[in-house]
Amino acid sequence: MPYEKLNLSTRSPILSWANHDLGYEEIQMAKNVASLPFIFKHVSLMPDVHLGKGALVGSVIATKDAIIPAAIGVDIGCGMCAIKTPYTADQLEGKLKKIRQDIEALIPVGFDENKDVNKMVLNWQGWKSFKDLHLGVQHLDGKALKQMGSLGGGNHFIEVCVDTEDSVWLMLHSGSRNIGNMLAKNHIQTGRELAKMAGEKLPDPELAYFVEGTPEFAAYWRDLQWAQQYAQFNRDVMMARFKQIMERHLAGGKPFKPTLSVNCHHNYAERETHYGERVYVTRKGAVRAQEGDLGIIPGSMGAKSYIVRGKGCAESYCSCSHGAGRLLSRSKAKRTYTLDDLVQQTQGIECRKDEGIIDEIPAAYKPIEQVMENQNDLVEVVATLKQVVCVKG
Repeated sequence: MPYEKLNLSTRSPILSWANHDLGYEEIQMAKNVASLPFIFKHVSLMPDVHLGKGALVGSVIATKDAIIPAAIGVDIGCGMCAIKTPYTADQLEGKLKKIRQDIEALIPVGFDENKDVNKMVLNWQGWKSFKDLHLGVQHLDGKALKQMGSLGGGNHFIEVCVDTEDSVWLMLHSGSRNIGNMLAKNHIQTGRELAKMAGEKLPDPELAYFVEGTPEFAAYWRDLQWAQQYAQFNRDVMMARFKQIMERHLAGGKPFKPTLSVNCHHNYAERETHYGERVYVTRKGAVRAQEGDLGIIPGSMGAKSYIVRGKGCAESYCSCSHGAGRLLSRSKAKRTYTLDDLVQQTQGIECRKDEGIIDEIPAAYKPIEQVMENQNDLVEVVATLKQVVCVKG
């Protein structure tokens, strides 16, 4: 689907790949961002776009000489990791429940953390620069250490999937845990205080920003990169444990070599070149899709997920959606659906079937097939997956 230029009176244009009409609050949020003076070219909205805080989830924002922490969000470095195994679906028969139980026993979820810290975590190079991070997180060194290799809550998940050729895949979704959240909140607060001191009237206080060349910008950029690296390694640690579980169940403990591996952020910022200029690109609920880039676009629990290859679409700043995108808020999903609905919508999937995850019911998300159709100019599908085991945070 080609993008649509929204008919809105904004300083910078807004290009949208969504096929649904944006609500009043969504339009206002997009307009607030597009009104800022340092926005580069235009704002791009992905097919799964929906309400966020300050900036829409599913928005790609390029800026010159400034950066907006809320355009990345508080789950810095949140993203996906997937590997293709040499195993086939028939090898999973009769083992799904035990695999789920072993995942839940070995990888902490929700607010839980690791009781012991293994060698892989202790050897992470990022610990050497922890002392340089924001003073507001210096008391969290022990917690950050124990949370490395844990899933978290909300829409984070671990899944065993099978593709259309019956190959088994391992996939997970997580970010920088509490340390990334606290870094983001500390810097967003600093930005708001600076704006207040300067008497600057922002369209939304959440859109406080840092100007390149200032100490505040340098401090945020340093901490942002650290948290993004933490998030990526956090996924690596969990995937290593996940892989060991599958090796025990399917190969008698014999290690296997993945035939394809992908680890990509979808809440992050980088310096990139677009339209011949170096700019800061923030992706909040969006995956980089430069030509040849491999990415992961998961559907809801009970739906399909996709491994994709980027086409390098300039208008999207070489980006694509990060998933199906929520259709209902968590509170509305809980009011709308029952436990019976959850059981029915997750038939054939080995997962929790309790009221604690009704907010993650498949019907709370947009149809992933429609989202994929809307971005066939952004990515091509490499593999289509369907989960058979799902562990929720």
